[in-house]
Amino acid sequence: MIIRAAILSCSLLLTLPLFARESTDVIVMRNGDRFTGTIKALYGGVLYVGIPYIIETISIDWSKVGRIESNQLFIVKTEDGSVYDGTLSSVEAAAGRPIEIRVTEPTETAAGTTAEPNRGSSGKTSEPNPGTTATPTEPNRGTAGKTVSLDSEKITGVTQTSEKFFQRFTGGIGGGSIYSKGNESFQYSLSGLIAYPRERWGAQLGISSNLSANSGTNTSTRNQLTFQGVHLLPKVNYFAGGFDGFLQSAEQGISRQNTLGGGIGYYLKNNNHAKVSILGGIAWQSTSYTPTVSAIASQNLTTALIDANVKLFKFDKTNLDFNLILLPALSDPGRIYTAVTAAYYIKITGNLSWNLTFYGNWDNKPPSNLPGSDYGTTSGLSWTFGSSMRTAPNSIQ
Repeated sequence: MIIRAAILSCSLLLTLPLFARESTDVIVMRNGDRFTGTIKALYGGVLYVGIPYIIETISIDWSKVGRIESNQLFIVKTEDGSVYDGTLSSVEAAAGRPIEIRVTEPTETAAGTTAEPNRGSSGKTSEPNPGTTATPTEPNRGTAGKTVSLDSEKITGVTQTSEKFFQRFTGGIGGGSIYSKGNESFQYSLSGLIAYPRERWGAQLGISSNLSANSGTNTSTRNQLTFQGVHLLPKVNYFAGGFDGFLQSAEQGISRQNTLGGGIGYYLKNNNHAKVSILGGIAWQSTSYTPTVSAIASQNLTTALIDANVKLFKFDKTNLDFNLILLPALSDPGRIYTAVTAAYYIKITGNLSWNLTFYGNWDNKPPSNLPGSDYGTTSGLSWTFGSSMRTAPNSIQ
């Protein structure tokens, strides 16, 4: 099942980028430089733009942008957790002051009548707050939608979206391999991510697969498939999240492990330098062990859930993603299952990066004849499309 899902996911990753956007977005820098191309994303204080006559995606310091115009649709997120969708325009600011970004709802939202107010995390009509002014302005480029004005310094993310289904997807794929003739050893790693972000919710499918084979030793494999979803709640910076994960680990004798869980989360920090969140809830875990290595056929557990995510950004060069999941067993007190993923990305050029990933699973009370841990590191190249800047299947971006 995992191999089939991996093949399907890779096929989607390769075909979705064919749905290209128009290169009509205008970016004007504070020093007067002007670019016309395709705005791909704002992530970690970096505006990523594709230029038709330049092969690679260029990276622009968001704080140095003086004006921006786009007829394409975007999802815009701010520090206080508010989310808006629409086309982008801006008002030039005095030297040293952040520019004002105007987000105008698409025409369809307000066709024929007054537009439904675009809602932030509070679930109510967006009220002015420091750096964010939600006042009706003259509709941009003749559209009938409501316009919201935002302080550029308070914007933490801009993601491509579209009225067309396939143009909303984002994701990436990465991998690496090593072969040695001397001891007939072979290793490979593969990771993939495909996400579907919307204004107040998102969903994603992530895969990772690792194999290590040496002459005269047993082949070690680890395969993981994860479905995840998140929905912003009316209260500022709160969200609901859930996941369904499948794991196969030859080292731990796990032929199939299904973990299903969900809960309520909170963003502890959310800006252009870092994003930190924590989620608490409940989960259910069902594990089937390999008959040839385990005396126990299967186990079922009800557990508490603690899920922590940390993302750190450095302009145009490096990103660090860290994900920790703790599952303290409620039906077997004293037993704790732990999973960790840490990925470090260094940009090479355009959408191509080099990454180093650490993964690990720990069970402090495994079946007596099985090891309680499986961990390792992988490295290789990764390629992303859409607004995605990563390929590791951890939290929703």
